[in-house]
Amino acid sequence: MFLEKTCNSIEENIINVEIFGLGYVGFPLAVKLASSGFNVIGIDVNSKRVQRLQNNDLMDSELTLKENFLIAKNNNKLKITETPNFSEYSKIGIICVPTPIPGNDIKSDVFVTAAVEKFLQFAKKGDIIILESSIEVGTTENIQKIIESKNFSIGKDFGLCFCPERIDPSNKEWGIENIPRVIFCSDDLTFKIAKKIYDKVNKGNLIRVNNSKIAEVVKSFENAFRLVNISLVNELAILCDKLEISVKEVIDAAATKPFGFLPHYPGAGAGGHCIPKDPRFLLESAKKVGANFQTIENAIHVNSLMPNYICESIQENVSKLNLKKTILVCGLSYKANVEDMRDSASFKIMENLKEIGFEVYGFDPYFDTNLIEKYLIENNLNKKTFEIIDELDDEKMKKINSICIVQHHELLQETINRIYEEEKFSLIYDCQNKIKKNEKSKTVLISLGN
Repeated sequence: MFLEKTCNSIEENIINVEIFGLGYVGFPLAVKLASSGFNVIGIDVNSKRVQRLQNNDLMDSELTLKENFLIAKNNNKLKITETPNFSEYSKIGIICVPTPIPGNDIKSDVFVTAAVEKFLQFAKKGDIIILESSIEVGTTENIQKIIESKNFSIGKDFGLCFCPERIDPSNKEWGIENIPRVIFCSDDLTFKIAKKIYDKVNKGNLIRVNNSKIAEVVKSFENAFRLVNISLVNELAILCDKLEISVKEVIDAAATKPFGFLPHYPGAGAGGHCIPKDPRFLLESAKKVGANFQTIENAIHVNSLMPNYICESIQENVSKLNLKKTILVCGLSYKANVEDMRDSASFKIMENLKEIGFEVYGFDPYFDTNLIEKYLIENNLNKKTFEIIDELDDEKMKKINSICIVQHHELLQETINRIYEEEKFSLIYDCQNKIKKNEKSKTVLISLGN
């Protein structure tokens, strides 16, 4: 009866959607649902983020959403706050908070659990919780126990779903609107309600599975697949360096096979919030049931070695050229065309270079000094290990001999080409093997994978 009422409330548009976490996942979702007519409350514990959004101050990565964001706010369809409030209407809580790597000092579900507890403070029979955060296997079942401890009955008077996000930041082909979603729902009526919600997100393209652990494993396995392939191609790049052949030519030639091959290209190592973390959830599950997952362990190990390998290569070439050990690390985010530095290989490279005696500078067109300092704190890094450059001008580049390009942002391409053509540096190390070599250039160009 209670869930049926919630289903009818959606039809009548008298329902509140509370989205916990307004980062790369939660914020676009909040704007999308609010723009579709839902009454949305965006909730985040980060007071600075809340204040920024309340003041309509969006980051570069959020600017494409600005028009819809402002319209939704002006129409009172979207409110931004730090804490949820009581509502007389049925509520759907969507959890989009980050999940840390599980360790001795922190559990992976700590933020998810906290968000669920906040939602339950004002929850009623007929309400639904949808988990979108990447979570360790078994977390959905643990959340069910928390809900039922509040005298709710899952599948009868309260709904629970796990529908993991699949966002790929900067991907222009696949986004929130067209990516299919895997979902577990506690019951048929809750699935019907969830489908009505996601009809406004990705046209209701949901692949339902009948067990929460299946959905949890699917999400972790997707990113484990990425990590394994990234690590595989990076080991190939190291081999090609030693063989003095082009890894790019090897991959491009292999990619002509019309089946059985999925091209990946080398880089400084997988970073970001998901790919380095989610495969560890499978490792944790394997340990709990006495199984092995050696492939993932090896991939994590290879991935961790890449920044050091790049630094050793830079050191070797700087010594050969008898250059002063001054270097600019360019493109600081974890992938191209995003302003996210979480677990970025760039910082590991800068730390390693500093340790072997380099004077290190950092630059990224997506970040000003203040924002970089914020990410330094989040990555537990010390700003003193490198100097931040806000703009690449000729005067600043005069005192730097070498440049390591970690990410080829589209915003950087023209500058990188000019730097190479005008021979601004004695040495360029290209982590992504994207600069076309000019044999006449006095600048020595070294690419990962030759």
